[in-house]
Amino acid sequence: MNDRKIPLNLNCGLDLIGEVLYGKWKIRLLWFINEGHQRPSELHRKIPDASRRVLTIQLKELEEHELVMKKIYPVVPPKVEYSLTDFGKTLVPVISALGNWGDENEKRLRSVILKKG
Repeated sequence: MNDRKIPLNLNCGLDLIGEVLYGKWKIRLLWFINEGHQRPSELHRKIPDASRRVLTIQLKELEEHELVMKKIYPVVPPKVEYSLTDFGKTLVPVISALGNWGDENEKRLRSVILKKG
């Protein structure tokens, strides 16, 4: 990875989770992998606004943080699949709770987000 301009601050659980999940698409990647969308092309179809390069970088970071594992099949052309590790599966209820909160507060969240833009 690149050298950091801002030093790591890992003083509490929120700092730690921010370091691991920071990235626009990481939570969605984890969710879609949990739903069974494992191939990079499937993930890109589920998140078309993200470039393949960015998804690849964020998948690599999730792999480095031991939340997903990458399996490369020895075939031509190469076949790659991602799956959640046991550690990554522990995030599924947290992501689900965040999604439910977003659904329950959808009108208010849309209003404040769109007011800003």
